[in-house]
Amino acid sequence: MALQLDPQLLEILACPCDAHAVLTPGEDRLTCTVCGRAFPVTDGIPVLLLDEALPGTGPAGDGRDDG
Repeated sequence: MALQLDPQLLEILACPCDAHAVLTPGEDRLTCTVCGRAFPVTDGIPVLLLDEALPGTGPAGDGRDDG
């Protein structure tokens, strides 16, 4: 079951990486359509901090911005 976030909120949210790409909702996370990082949603609040990206996601597969 996908996250139920306000559609207007999803329109303005973007990945905090340099690409600032659109985020797509998943079961309990938002995933960047460009870099692949996944960010948790805790109690209905997206945690959009690069250091909080879920492990195993992102360009290097570790959730960190090594660039």
